[in-house]
Amino acid sequence: MQLSYEQKQAIYAKGYVKIPGVIPRVMVDAALRAINHSVGEGMSAEEMATLRAQSYCRELQAAPVITDLLNKTPAWSLAESAIGEGKIKPVRGGQIALRFPTMQDPPPPPHPHLDGMYTPTNGVPEGTIQNFTMLLGVVLSDVPTSFSGNLTVWPGTHHIYEQYFQQHGWETLLNGMPPVALPEPEQLTAQAGDIVLCHYQLAHGITANISPNIRYAIYFRLHHVEHETYAKQTMTDIWLEWPGMAEIAGRHRAAVGETI
Repeated sequence: MQLSYEQKQAIYAKGYVKIPGVIPRVMVDAALRAINHSVGEGMSAEEMATLRAQSYCRELQAAPVITDLLNKTPAWSLAESAIGEGKIKPVRGGQIALRFPTMQDPPPPPHPHLDGMYTPTNGVPEGTIQNFTMLLGVVLSDVPTSFSGNLTVWPGTHHIYEQYFQQHGWETLLNGMPPVALPEPEQLTAQAGDIVLCHYQLAHGITANISPNIRYAIYFRLHHVEHETYAKQTMTDIWLEWPGMAEIAGRHRAAVGETI
């Protein structure tokens, strides 16, 4: 399965695209069963902040019931159609991301971030930026309304941050999120089996969950095979590791050049 031209246009303009019904229901159910079994065995209250920031059910992260959601479904070829066939490093684990209902009402607004920035609980070494190429989310439970633990995105911010880092250097991210004006956020609704492809440099966050249900998702962080060589350069040239987007990006850049 390949991304359509329209879907690639969405990635270029907004920084993300949601693709419905990619993951078969039988695989969704198998993942949910494994996760719920693990949760039923109990979790340490002292570890909850770290589990939220890194992953729940750590013993399942590299299990086939999780990794097959990417490696043995059309999700892989869809990602390859943007990053390039044979250009994605093998993926051996995913983040099991659960959002439990909160009693806080009204809920607080979501806050934007970029992955790979240090926090005391996320495991990223202080003084580093661990960026990557694409965030691929697999939705395991329906998210029909806002403030249900929705993945929230700030469309177009991948371009805004590219321009900021071109002017000020990527190292400024070590001091916190860039001080730039942001567009209105979008809370993504979805159904179990949908996937979301996001550019690494797209500002995103998670809403509070005031629904009565746990929100289940898996996040895979994909790296271009040459990411170690170009990691920081990609922050000022955001399509460097996306050869499948080269034609669309080239057209847009040419059009801008023609109007200057």
